Amino acid sequence: MGSRERKRAERRKRKRRSAEQTTTADPPRGEEARGAETVHEEKESFQERMARRSEERNAEARAKLKPLAEGERPTAVTAGAVISAVLGIIFSVSAVVAVFSSAEIDGSEPSPLPLAVFAVPLWMMAWGMWKARYWAVLGFQMLLVLFMLASAVGLVGGTTVAQVAGALVLLVGSGVLFYYLIRSMARIQMPERPG
Repeated sequence: MGSRERKRAERRKRKRRSAEQTTTADPPRGEEARGAETVHEEKESFQERMARRSEERNAEARAKLKPLAEGERPTAVTAGAVISAVLGIIFSVSAVVAVFSSAEIDGSEPSPLPLAVFAVPLWMMAWGMWKARYWAVLGFQMLLVLFMLASAVGLVGGTTVAQVAGALVLLVGSGVLFYYLIRSMARIQMPERPG
């Protein structure tokens, strides 16, 4: 531990001790009480004040959340599971078609291995979200971020109205689903969850 860290730790200890001493003394009345409050507020550093306020806001948000009931799944998570399953079907069928047919895309046959490799996590996310698992929702949100980035690039590089409209729909849809999955993730990881 460096000398700076030691000095900071000692300063924090002194602040805590002085705060404890002021709280154990008789509570001041009237003008003295207001003066003591401002002294206490001045002793509290900016970082401590912001941390306290942030924790208060977090506690309020947690109090508003309702834990999931046994077998309950938020609507956004259900939508994500269905979307992941549809994408898993598309990639699985594409891999099978690439293996058993001689279909060509831009003059070359597609490789089935990357399609199958991408289908596996999609199926895992679909199953995990159907069971309301936190890791699956987190993985699907990562996929949504990639969709949003790709659609933003598609907006910039779109040459036709259809391309721009498709990229815009994908960007807005991914963004909205991402937003609603955040609250669902908070409900999924609540400690009071039954089961």
